[in-house]
Amino acid sequence: MATTWIVVAESSRARILRTDSAHEPLKEIETLDHPEARMHEQELTSDVSGRRFATAGPKRHGMSDPVRWKDEHAGRFAREVGRHLEQARTKQAFDRLILAAPPKFLGLLRDELAPGTEAVVAHEFDKNWLHDDPQAIRSHLPAYL
Repeated sequence: MATTWIVVAESSRARILRTDSAHEPLKEIETLDHPEARMHEQELTSDVSGRRFATAGPKRHGMSDPVRWKDEHAGRFAREVGRHLEQARTKQAFDRLILAAPPKFLGLLRDELAPGTEAVVAHEFDKNWLHDDPQAIRSHLPAYL
């Protein structure tokens, strides 16, 4: 029997479920959490960008940080999830992988998968099922799983 892991995720949390057959209900086996990605932008930066005078005239302009910290933390979390999945794959914890995440995070996660892990991805869904119960998640998946 092939073991399938289903990863439902968003930028701050991922749930890992598993099944060993098409007739078996999904079992939640693990949750990964990255609370920093849920924080407000202001909470993530310790200093507010300063202000400076324009080169000509008395006007002042705000200096902004080009890094969006929420995006940075989402990328860090995607890397963390990717590493976790690669470690589990090398330990032969699963044979197939199904990913479900909002489009932006799914893209980040896809970029962080090691080639071996990427090779066992059976399906991807650009949907946020993170808050669904296991039975509802199962209903979204192909019947032949």
